[in-house]
Amino acid sequence: MPGMTADTTAYEKQWFGHPRGLATLFFLEMWERYSYYGMRALLFLYMVGSTQRPGLGFDEAHAGSIYGWYTSMVYALGLVGGFVADRWLGHYRSVLFGGIIIAFGHFSMAVPHLNFFYLGLVLIVIGTGLLKPNASTLVGSLYKKDDPRRDAGFSIFYMGINFGAFFAPLITGWLGQKYNWHLGFAAAGVGMVIGVIQYMAGKKYLVPAEPEERAAELHPQEPAPPITRVEWMRISVIGILFLFTTIFWAGYEQAGTSLNLFADRATRLTLFGWTFPSSWFQSIAPLCVIIFAPVFAWLWLHLGKYDPSSPAKFTLGLIFLSLSYIFILQAAHIFESTHNRVSPMWLIFLYFLQTCGEICLYPTGMSMVTKLSPPRLVGFLMGIFFLSLAFGNKVAGWVAGFLTNLPFSQVFWIGFVSSGIAALILLTLIKPIRKLMGGVH
Repeated sequence: MPGMTADTTAYEKQWFGHPRGLATLFFLEMWERYSYYGMRALLFLYMVGSTQRPGLGFDEAHAGSIYGWYTSMVYALGLVGGFVADRWLGHYRSVLFGGIIIAFGHFSMAVPHLNFFYLGLVLIVIGTGLLKPNASTLVGSLYKKDDPRRDAGFSIFYMGINFGAFFAPLITGWLGQKYNWHLGFAAAGVGMVIGVIQYMAGKKYLVPAEPEERAAELHPQEPAPPITRVEWMRISVIGILFLFTTIFWAGYEQAGTSLNLFADRATRLTLFGWTFPSSWFQSIAPLCVIIFAPVFAWLWLHLGKYDPSSPAKFTLGLIFLSLSYIFILQAAHIFESTHNRVSPMWLIFLYFLQTCGEICLYPTGMSMVTKLSPPRLVGFLMGIFFLSLAFGNKVAGWVAGFLTNLPFSQVFWIGFVSSGIAALILLTLIKPIRKLMGGVH
């Protein structure tokens, strides 16, 4: 058509009724999360040693400290990554450079030397800090502010996260626990390389929908106008929900630490006489997301005017998390009283409950940040949102260190009480928070 630009043509390309750029970001996030969760499934077990393969021989407290610092900094640097993208690099280049650095980090961990192990952790931290918040920001930029497809777009993007997280432990866990830890780490790096290649191939489809977002991407260093009173109110909502999101992740991220050890030490790992890697339990939660996220998306859509607000969905997330820990407490008591490994069904149902909580909270949070943030600060505030993951992971590693002196049941009790109290407090704050949101649902 006359007057149609290349950007306009690319933007009009569709993928399942969404901008074609969503496919590029879907597969980028799938492979990045494959690399992250594939390595994370092995990390704590590698440090303390698995019942199936010796590791570095660290005690739980030392391993928990390293795990907590690593996983927290992965998300904490998202704050820096968002700022760098907003001010200098732009979101596309930040994601590209981040993916390349992540791949180098995984390949460093494939070298069987402790110095390369620590170097790899540092590189993955830096790379993820650049990639993670800005990939989510790019998803939001594909839609106009009032586009009703925005939340659904984030749900699809969220599915990409879980496809990668599902099959990653099956591959890296098998290689790492059955053959060699470092083969598992190398497999994680291969996934990130694939993700970077397809991201570069799909660059032309990453066209922001709003003119001001296009300008911000092309000229990220230009000075921005002052923040208005309404914008400050909406930013405050991100800050309030940040606190409750931190508590959620502190419980949820026990999957990589205390729950990972419970799978390895206290859960039956045989099926028809065949022993499977304990890290395979890490695939249950993302599988549940793949199955049930469409159910929740359908539910939110068909509730219409009764669709819960963002703060209400956050509250539901904390309730599901608390229920999961009161459930697994029973399994811990059985193991501690009988010293017999328990049925895998205990962990399967726990991950189902936690998945319901994650579906309520995580995609809602990403979408909420892009809706409440001023365009010139969306990368930075997405970094703030991921900072809750940083604090949550640090607490998760710290709590897992209690297993040096405490039984599983007492550690799981902490998860039940903290998430339950947080859910009750947030329930009383839903109405005040909605007022601060200034009409944004």
